[in-house]
Amino acid sequence: MTTPSLLTSPLHDRHLALGAKMADFGGWEMPIEYAGTVGEHTAVRERVGVFDVSHLGKATVAGPGAFDFVNRVLANDLRRIGPGQAQYTLCCDDATGGVVDDLIAYVKSAEEVFLIPNAANTAEVVRRLAAAAPEGVTVTDQHREFAVLAVQGPDSAALLKGLGLPADMDYMAFATAGWDGRPLTVCRTGYTGEHGYELVCRWDDADALWLAILAAGEPFDIKPCGLGARDTLRTEMGYPLHGQDLSLEISPVQARAGWAVGWKKDEFWGREPLAAEKAAGPRRVLWGLKQVDRAIPRPHMSVHAGAEAGADDAIGEVTSGTFSPTLKLGIALALLPPSTAEGDVLYLDVRGRRAAFTVVKPPFVKVSTR
Repeated sequence: MTTPSLLTSPLHDRHLALGAKMADFGGWEMPIEYAGTVGEHTAVRERVGVFDVSHLGKATVAGPGAFDFVNRVLANDLRRIGPGQAQYTLCCDDATGGVVDDLIAYVKSAEEVFLIPNAANTAEVVRRLAAAAPEGVTVTDQHREFAVLAVQGPDSAALLKGLGLPADMDYMAFATAGWDGRPLTVCRTGYTGEHGYELVCRWDDADALWLAILAAGEPFDIKPCGLGARDTLRTEMGYPLHGQDLSLEISPVQARAGWAVGWKKDEFWGREPLAAEKAAGPRRVLWGLKQVDRAIPRPHMSVHAGAEAGADDAIGEVTSGTFSPTLKLGIALALLPPSTAEGDVLYLDVRGRRAAFTVVKPPFVKVSTR
C-alpha cells in the first residue's frame, strides 16, 4: 500500500512487483531493499546494479547569463568545467554558510545549466535560485518531468554499450543520446564510488528503460538495488549525505567539503562566513571511525574520549553509521574536535556500553571510480 502523502516514482509498481521493502525517503516512497542490502551492495562492488533514484530533484536554469548566475550563487567554481561536464557543488545559506543542499550541476551551455538536487531540498533550492535570478534567467522545477536510473559497478560500461549507449566518457562528463527512439542523457556520475552512470530520461520512458537495463544486465547477474545499498556504498566512500553529514548546521568547512568551494571566486552564497570559519579553524571536523570492538554505529550515537561507561566525556557525535558489507565491520562518519588525529582510539556509546573505534580518514574502501 502506498502512503497517500508520499510521492512515488514512475517505477513504483515495478518495485512492488519485485517485492521491494518501501520506505519514506525525502518525502518519496522508495525501495530500501529487494532481496537484501548486503547482496545488492556486493553486486555493485563486484558486478553491476541498477537503482531507481527518480526521487532526486531536477531543475533547469536557462537564459542569457544563466551559467554566470549559477556560478555567482553556488559554492564551487563552474569555470573549472565546460559544456558536457558536471560538477559537485553546494547551495549555502548566505548569512551562515550552512549547507541548504549539495547537488550536481550539469553545464549544457552558457545559457543553460541543469541541476540535480536532493529530493527533500529541491523546492527550497529552486525557490532561492528563482528569487535571486536576474531578468531573463528562468529557474524551472522539473522534479517529475524526468526520471533517473543509476547503473553502477565494474560491468556498467559493458551493459551500456550493449544498449547502444555512450559509455567511453570521462568521469563527471555527460552526453545526450537516443535509445529506442527516446531521448536521454548519459552521465558518468554516481554515489557509490564504482565506475557507473546515471541515466536521465523522460518520466514516461522510465519503465521501458528499467526493463531494458535489467535484460541487458542478465549476463552480468545484475541486481535491482535499493537505497539501503546506496547508503552503505556511499558511506564506505565517505560521501556525505545531506541532513546527516552536511546541513544548515554543518558547514562545508566542518564536513571537509572545502574542495567543493571556489575560494578564489569573488562571490557565492555564504562566502564571508565560510571564509571566516576557514581562517579561524572549525570547532569540529568530520572524521571516519572504524570498529575495534564489535559494534554497529548509528547516527546520533555519542563519541567519547574514554572507555568508562557513564563518564561525562562526550566529545562528538556520529552523523552516519552502518555495517560495511565490504569490510564486514562497523564504520561511521562523526563530527569530532579539531585536535582529533588519525589513529586515535575513541569510544561510541552503543546502548549504554562503550565500544572502541579507530579514527581514520575516508574512504574506508579503495575503488576505481575513474
